[in-house]
Amino acid sequence: MEKPYDLEERTFLFAKDCRFYVQKLHKTTSNIEDSKQLVRSSGSVGANYIEANEKLGEKDFSFRLKIARKEAKETKYWLRLLQELNPEHKDTSESLLYEVEELRKILSAIITKTSK
Repeated sequence: MEKPYDLEERTFLFAKDCRFYVQKLHKTTSNIEDSKQLVRSSGSVGANYIEANEKLGEKDFSFRLKIARKEAKETKYWLRLLQELNPEHKDTSESLLYEVEELRKILSAIITKTSK
């Protein structure tokens, strides 16, 4: 499936897919707690990217992008943890892990390009 070029839309779709993923998981204590963290961090990637686009200056723009990238790294952590404990959903988690790494790379490229 082709990914949208619009990064706001792409981060939105990613956060939505993370929510669909957690709905599939068994309701164990660890899944519930880790899923809450995943939902928060995956949504923060896009929310901080949107805030970066409403920049109040170059420093704010860079700061928000770095937060979005940090949230992508955190999201990857929660996805990996959930994947290890829920191997029956490995296809979905692999797809989400691939996408969050792509988002992290895109954010890193923007940060590098705009800091020059």
